[in-house]
Amino acid sequence: MAMIDLQSLEPYHLACLAIAVGMLVWDTVEVGRNDAANLVNAVFGARILTRRRAIILAGVAVVCGAVLSSDVIDTARKGIFNPTALDHLNTALAIYVSVYIVDTVLLYSYSAFGMPISTTACLVFELLGASFALQASSVNWGKAGTVISGIVCSIALSGFAAFLIQRAARGAIRGKTSSLGTLLLHGGWVGGGLAAGLVYFLLLKGMKHVPCVHSFNAWLSELDDNADVRISSAVIVLTLWGLFAISIHLALVVFRKRAARLLFPVLAMFGMMAMAFAFGQNDLANCASPGLSAFALISKQNLEIGTEVRISSWMLFVCGFLLLVGMSSKNAERVTKAAVSTGSMGDHVALWAPQWCVRAAEYFLRFRSKAPALAPRASITPAGKTMHYDSLRACVIMSVSASVIATASSLGLPVSTTYVAFAAVVATGMADRIFQRGDAALKLGRAIWVVFSWFASAAIAAIAAGLVALTVHRFHILGMVACILANLAVRQILKRRADLQAQLVKEEAYERAHPERFAQEDEGV
Repeated sequence: MAMIDLQSLEPYHLACLAIAVGMLVWDTVEVGRNDAANLVNAVFGARILTRRRAIILAGVAVVCGAVLSSDVIDTARKGIFNPTALDHLNTALAIYVSVYIVDTVLLYSYSAFGMPISTTACLVFELLGASFALQASSVNWGKAGTVISGIVCSIALSGFAAFLIQRAARGAIRGKTSSLGTLLLHGGWVGGGLAAGLVYFLLLKGMKHVPCVHSFNAWLSELDDNADVRISSAVIVLTLWGLFAISIHLALVVFRKRAARLLFPVLAMFGMMAMAFAFGQNDLANCASPGLSAFALISKQNLEIGTEVRISSWMLFVCGFLLLVGMSSKNAERVTKAAVSTGSMGDHVALWAPQWCVRAAEYFLRFRSKAPALAPRASITPAGKTMHYDSLRACVIMSVSASVIATASSLGLPVSTTYVAFAAVVATGMADRIFQRGDAALKLGRAIWVVFSWFASAAIAAIAAGLVALTVHRFHILGMVACILANLAVRQILKRRADLQAQLVKEEAYERAHPERFAQEDEGV
């Protein structure tokens, strides 16, 4: 990407450049606070790794995925709306800038309350709202519909697959995830199937642009063209499944209890890295796209040429590093803990949901079966931490999520890591019947509140981006300054409210977990 002669730029373009670059950094950090926090949910919830170590491991994979970004980045750059259909370069810049002004405050606000939100969905609706407000004819409704349909389908696919796989695996292994005898019978086909799915969807689909993978796929196509040889995707997956199943069984025979103890934790960590890599290819490409696109437009001063400039790998590498910074923040920890608690197999959780969501959950729970929960009881680690998942469930969550996201990346479709991962968490919980005991109404109520908030975020993103785009386009630099000040003011107001809510949730959870202590206090004992 060419360098820009700053002295030759008019003040408005210089301001847009400064805000686009600055907000690119800001937005990438915000994505790390929210979306990327979901990458470590399962591994952290199962206490396989500490959150810090999980973040470092996932961060490396995110950076690698960002550098090998797929065609997804072009969807936000010129897929939702067509920059060449706009009447002026300034209109395109106003759209990209307004997207960041809204996205940074929206992501921060949701993260402060521990609510998972989708960068992809927000970005799509922000682009729709901003481009529709400035020039409706530039909106690519067909592509927008395809992207939204892809997001919805990915949620359904993740939830459906996670439920079936978790129920099958749990039925075979139950709570004996480290029992050598049980794993000698079932560890091969369960672990082999999860590993086969990850390798196929991540390597052969998600990394199809990598030269060695591209060459392998081309070789398979040549074989497939031969009338005597037909190698379908099913054949490849089954072959991988068989190879992994044999390898796992041999490891169990040779290394015995040590292999049994490490099987599912290792697979869960592998799944986390696969999901992080897929995230770097998909969601990170989305959040980087508006800023890098604005940079390209200003450097070329041409709508048609600017949207075709290739985004350099080093820029995406920097974005991946910034995302790692966001993953280490306090708000990211809130998102992780809240998501883990929503799908926890423990009886008592620290969560908040509106009363109408809790009442709705109580109504739905009337129709649950009387069958006992399949999930084992939550245990306490030697460090005094609650184990919200077991390693088997962590494997299923990570494997399904990574496979769905990698497949979408291979098709050039931006999907939501947050939505896909959350669907897998809730679906595996339903398969394990975690809503049969404990704070079931609160956990289900929280899930209802999260889904409702997804729809709310789409409406907020579109309307707010449209208003900001009109303000920036009409008042130029003054409009940008006013919108950024409003952004900062909203952040401060919501931060105070979020901190108060976090403290209240902690106190209420302690009271539910130890009712006898509060009863004694009320009696004056």
